[in-house]
Amino acid sequence: MDGDVWLTTADRTVEIPAMWLRDNAPDALSRDTTSGQRLFNIVELPAEVRVEDAGVINDRLEVVFAPGGHRTSFAIDGLLGDTARVADLDHRSERSKTLWPQADAADLAPVAWQTYLENPGPALRQVVEWGFVLLRGVPAELGQVTQVAETFGYVRETNYGRIFDVRVEPNPVNLAFTGLAITPHTDNPYRDPVPTLQLLLCLHNAAEGGDSGLVDGFAAAATLRANDPAAFDVLTSTAVTYRYEGDGTRLAAVVPLIGLDAEHRIREVRFNNRSMEVPLADPARVRAFYAAYRTFAELLYAPQAQLNFRLGIGDCLIFDNTRTLHARTAFAAAGGRHLQGTYADLDGLSSTLRKLEEQAR
Repeated sequence: MDGDVWLTTADRTVEIPAMWLRDNAPDALSRDTTSGQRLFNIVELPAEVRVEDAGVINDRLEVVFAPGGHRTSFAIDGLLGDTARVADLDHRSERSKTLWPQADAADLAPVAWQTYLENPGPALRQVVEWGFVLLRGVPAELGQVTQVAETFGYVRETNYGRIFDVRVEPNPVNLAFTGLAITPHTDNPYRDPVPTLQLLLCLHNAAEGGDSGLVDGFAAAATLRANDPAAFDVLTSTAVTYRYEGDGTRLAAVVPLIGLDAEHRIREVRFNNRSMEVPLADPARVRAFYAAYRTFAELLYAPQAQLNFRLGIGDCLIFDNTRTLHARTAFAAAGGRHLQGTYADLDGLSSTLRKLEEQAR
């Protein structure tokens, strides 16, 4: 289009729209020099802005816009980097993940607590890429789980409090507080926004049973997309209601089981058979949903998909609650099993990780 900029390198030619250049101008009249935030609104720019003049000087693209004659410049490397990537760089989509459709015990790779404290970056990177990390040797003390969360972010307090105890209770408000087996699921699907991270610290585990399991929900969703695209489409386009009512709390969220981003990549899985309500809609659509739901559940419940292990005293599991489903086997109350948990969010973890990785360069 006339008025845009074309950049030619040894391997490609790219077009950059004039409006994008003007909107992203880095000069002091366009951006606050301290915060980097824009100093103008889109309606303050000419609707038909165009590049009147442009040239490369010392590896920078110098641009003059019309109407108005505004001048600015861009680093060529930065512009080429922007044009080489898609608009969505969301670290939460499948694009930034390593999927594991078949579990391998070697993938657990525990990280010693002291090693983590000295250099938390690799463990945090594992949460982003693999969906979980197991810290070993964490002080098995009441309340310690929130201190783990605060090494990288902020505690998300819910109706369960800052900390919740996972143990057998006399009048449980949630099946998690019983000794029953719990199939793979994500937590709090009835909350909007859902807590994106969960932490569980083992304080005591002498019960018979009560082993833990993890499943990669993104890998199962990707397999469903490859093997049964129609079922995948149903589960990404049909909203169900997740509901929780108990202890004076009323929560509900209406969402699909598999959430996609703007580029139609897998971004979120909410899966919890205990709290899901399927709308009684068109019969054909309901039947299609249940068929797709069953197919997806079979992938999630497949023995080869589940990474099984037993939490010992001082083990702290951190996992992505929008991707990694967790489960446990049934256990007897005798002997006792006590975990303390808390919720946190991926944005805090990602911010800390970016800062650590920038410092390491």
